[in-house]
Amino acid sequence: MAIEFCGVGGYGESGRNMSALKVNDDAIVLDMGFFLQKIADFEEDGGSRQELTTEQMIKLEGIPDDNVLNSWRNNVRGIFASHCHLDHIGAIPYLAPKYNAPIVGTPFTLEVLKTMMNDDKMHLKNKFEKVQPGKIYKINKDLKVEFVNVPHSTLQTSLLAVHTKEGIILYANDFKLDNHPVLGDKVDYEKLKELSQIGIKALVLDSIPAPQDKTPSELVAREMLKEVMVEEDNRGHAIVVSCFASHIARLRSIIDFSHKLNRKVLILGRSFTKYIKSAENVGLCKYSKEAEIVTYKNQIRKKLKKIEKDGLSDYVIIATGGQGEKSSVLSRMLHNELPFEFRKEDSVIFSNRVIPVEPNITNRAIMERKFMQKGLRLFKGVHSSGHCGKEDLRDFIKILNPEHIIPCQGDHKLMTRVADLAKEMGYNNKRVHSLTNGHKVRL
Repeated sequence: MAIEFCGVGGYGESGRNMSALKVNDDAIVLDMGFFLQKIADFEEDGGSRQELTTEQMIKLEGIPDDNVLNSWRNNVRGIFASHCHLDHIGAIPYLAPKYNAPIVGTPFTLEVLKTMMNDDKMHLKNKFEKVQPGKIYKINKDLKVEFVNVPHSTLQTSLLAVHTKEGIILYANDFKLDNHPVLGDKVDYEKLKELSQIGIKALVLDSIPAPQDKTPSELVAREMLKEVMVEEDNRGHAIVVSCFASHIARLRSIIDFSHKLNRKVLILGRSFTKYIKSAENVGLCKYSKEAEIVTYKNQIRKKLKKIEKDGLSDYVIIATGGQGEKSSVLSRMLHNELPFEFRKEDSVIFSNRVIPVEPNITNRAIMERKFMQKGLRLFKGVHSSGHCGKEDLRDFIKILNPEHIIPCQGDHKLMTRVADLAKEMGYNNKRVHSLTNGHKVRL
């Protein structure tokens, strides 16, 4: 049996995730994602993503260059999405039309994709095939894909276990080993052991590092939020929290502690609306009954004007802008572009990490400095990563005992970190494959 793996995007960069696998005459695609920073830079300069063709998006480096798969194109039997983050599914509306294949994912992942496409007025002829977490999608008698549910910083994330006669190719791109998630199931170690016993031919492994060697549970982030929201004296002051819009579990904690303070919850921004609406549509939450969700600029302006009169200390505001983005709600609040005035000793809670690329690092540092000049209380790092630390990866590799390891998703420095860990554990150069975009390897 001939098995060939191709790293299409995300190999030497943090974004544009896309991989492909060919088993004899059948091929599958694993993720098709945006390079979010390239797109953000383009839009900051006044460009409109909606006006670009697929080839222009490829030239911009906003989506993967899948031309390397031209010889496989007619063999592709499915496009499999591991989870809903845009660096994994954002390119599907652009690239999927090239393939006569269904788009396969969990209900929440596909709902986010559909919502994103509706917002952008995009349509696809490809079929959408829902697979519940933990279930299997069969391609033929010799090839099937199992959606192994795993914790991450969003819901219904899956390890994609591609079962072949030669063993399993396990695509593990974005996950954490969390035994105490706030929402969703904990790591199914018995399932991982079961896969190991079948035999892992190759492990395609996330290279995005968590800050710690072992990533704390989401329950730790919840306790940190409790400390800064409930146990600090915030009486008479505004509380503004920023987190990733896709982090439905983190929103659960913020809403719970807001209600404990007898404060109403106001969620501001289109990105929050997109993810919350998707989660509600598939029955994962009912946040619109527990909080007021405001989507558009005029609505946000009107609502903030009203709560300025009512009293900011009666609310917890959840806003986009944790990366310091100049166009975000939080930035516009800071710069008085919205009818909102921060007052001395108001609390701003950053419940997210700064994605470590420019201009995020600089923009966030400028934002923090301006908040401090206003005399605000800043709580940074109230967060737990959705990625594994080094020792988590070591445990993961030990459990699975793969024959080959392929680092993915990260610049070459990050991918080298995973390759070095594998070699430290006894893997030699013939069994560790550090690819670059467009590079194929025969397993």
